[in-house]
Amino acid sequence: MSALAVDSAAPVPFVDLRSAHADLHDEILRAWSRILRAGAFVSGAEVAAFEREFAALTEVERCVAVSSGTDALVLTLRALGVGPGHRVIVPANTFIATAEAVSLAGAEPAIVDCDPLTRTISVPAAEHELRTRGAAGVIAVHLYGHPADVAALNGVAASHGAWVIEDAAQAHLARCRGARVGGLARAACFSFYPSKNLGATGEGGAVTTRDPRLADEVRMLAHHGQRVTHHHERVGTNARMSELTAAALRVKLARLEEGNRARRAIAARYTRGLQGVPVRVPHVEPWAEPVWHLYAVEVADRDAVREELAAGGIATGVHYPVPIHRQPAYAHLGLRRGACPAAERSAARVLSLPMFPQMTEEQVQRVVAAVRAVTGRRQGWNGR
Repeated sequence: MSALAVDSAAPVPFVDLRSAHADLHDEILRAWSRILRAGAFVSGAEVAAFEREFAALTEVERCVAVSSGTDALVLTLRALGVGPGHRVIVPANTFIATAEAVSLAGAEPAIVDCDPLTRTISVPAAEHELRTRGAAGVIAVHLYGHPADVAALNGVAASHGAWVIEDAAQAHLARCRGARVGGLARAACFSFYPSKNLGATGEGGAVTTRDPRLADEVRMLAHHGQRVTHHHERVGTNARMSELTAAALRVKLARLEEGNRARRAIAARYTRGLQGVPVRVPHVEPWAEPVWHLYAVEVADRDAVREELAAGGIATGVHYPVPIHRQPAYAHLGLRRGACPAAERSAARVLSLPMFPQMTEEQVQRVVAAVRAVTGRRQGWNGR
């Protein structure tokens, strides 16, 4: 047993949602009590207020609150007219919901490799796919809180008659070349899953856009395809956000920037502390202001490192161990091992360290010391 395994200090969780809500408990309950007294639970004042506040903070004109980040993607794709016969480019290195939404809209995901440094979608790979096989559009995933290069993607896509939408599920309030994610492309799709930087007390999502017609179409589709009650223009679905969810999100939205500052400080301490050991720390482009939803390093012998850290009380995550093109659900696309080498390399080495705004200095130092101790014993990898 390693020395780490006998550490008597309290374990360091990967994320701590109890501490995240400790100071908000009473305020959220008061907001929920307000809703209970009003007796309005769907499509009411809280949802409308959240939409205004989130749009303002994201620096866009319109926000449509929906039931999940996946629904945000599906509804946006449908509102853009995506369906059978279309192809939509998605990165191999992302959560499956990005590709899944394309499939649920009836289209085919065209999976391309990621950039080897940022691990976001590769602009040259997307351009090659557009030029050689074509696609209706591109989904740019802001991975781990680091923005994709949407400006470059917009130019590439426009030259091939395609659009770009943002999957901003992990990047609330991040900036790309000075502008907030959420308003960089035709639309952006957010998730408010509880562990996100802005996490709901359950599921939730939103679509932001500068296009009033697109926003109206998303809202109509999320409300059973109706703008006027009982007049259904299209086959829609029920993807509305609840008033209870919106009320809790409004409480947490007021603390989002503070939480992101804390994440940046933790990331900076990690980066300083992990110099000189065989660990590849996250790359940050000079034009990016990430919000550190995850702090994902790369290490050799990832699974062994993770097991040893767990024995020492340090919880970690893996985002993501199997690239989209290697998932059984997408075996029919016929993309074999080696089709997306940068994504495959990352999948074999990526390790997400604990990251939540309430982390103490002692917890951060314990994580750094543990990673240095474990990886320092391993040789033969230069960290790039």
